[in-house]
Amino acid sequence: MGRRRRRIRSDRGQVALEYIGFIPILLFVALCGIQLGWIAYVHEQADTAARTAARVEARKGSGGAAAGQAAVRSGLNATVSVSKDTDAVTVSVSIPINSIIPGLSVDPARATAVMPNDDPKGP
Repeated sequence: MGRRRRRIRSDRGQVALEYIGFIPILLFVALCGIQLGWIAYVHEQADTAARTAARVEARKGSGGAAAGQAAVRSGLNATVSVSKDTDAVTVSVSIPINSIIPGLSVDPARATAVMPNDDPKGP
């Protein structure tokens, strides 16, 4: 009977040690999930900015770049470029993506939108 008690006592704390060893893996998985969410959010912001800028530029003939900047959350440092001809307005947006995982390099989010040029004055 005494031998059995000794064996039970020797296993005490093992779960705590296993948990401590597993915490870094859990933290890494959580950071990866947060990073993926941030990447998706920034890509959506770039797409929204491109569509908004193209729509404003096509309808009003100017102000598309400012509208694209206004459609994006401040602090994202979006770059909006507008080009147009008699038929279409093309807007390209690029937003750098910050990484929260050390050593991970993420390409900037890029989006392009093309709208028919409705401006009666032309390009």
